[in-house]
Amino acid sequence: MNAHSATILMVEDDPEISRLVADFMRREGFEVACVADGKAMDSMLQRLRPDLVILDLMLPGEDGLSICRRLRADDSLPILMLTAKSDEIDRVVGLEMGADDYLTKPFGPRELLARVRAILRRANGTPAKPLVRRFAFDRFVIDLDARSVETLEAESPELQLTSAEFDLLGCFVQRPRRVLTRDQILDWTRGRSAEPFDRTVDMLISRLRRKLDGASPGSNLITTVRNGGYLFTASVKQVS
Repeated sequence: MNAHSATILMVEDDPEISRLVADFMRREGFEVACVADGKAMDSMLQRLRPDLVILDLMLPGEDGLSICRRLRADDSLPILMLTAKSDEIDRVVGLEMGADDYLTKPFGPRELLARVRAILRRANGTPAKPLVRRFAFDRFVIDLDARSVETLEAESPELQLTSAEFDLLGCFVQRPRRVLTRDQILDWTRGRSAEPFDRTVDMLISRLRRKLDGASPGSNLITTVRNGGYLFTASVKQVS
């Protein structure tokens, strides 16, 4: 099955979210059907065999966890769970119930698209396309596979980062000029092992800022967005 011909069933009681997601995914070549609760989902599944279900956790009547459990009990249908909750326990329970992945609201459409495509690739045994893993920004070039950061200054050819600092920088360069919350940063750098309300990200950002500013004074590459998170301000491009 080609991902671009895949059919998605979205179970979401917020009509605006359903409309926005459906419009975006249809523009990307997917077929999308939307229902508002578990009862309507059951009815839809009588006449539609989707390739993936996008399932909201908080639904009227039967909640998303219960629906996920039912779907997984007798089917291997891929499930992407949506949740407005930031508490890690809800994510863990959803995964233990059989969800293939989760996405916390609010989310960007491109992030949703990437998650959907990844789930469909895994479901169909299709290997991911090779990605360019080197990025240039400001005075630096980061190689995610070699785990190195080179500078353009001859006297300081490589920026020395800890493993955690490197992962944090890798997270930022792949999502430039976008406000990232602490939860998102923790998910993308430490996965689901991160504790709820973990503040180590603040310490790491402080250390990474000092090292970047030391090699590129005045660059101000990472800024704090009040009540939002952190923003990587540099223009980033992929390099071979």
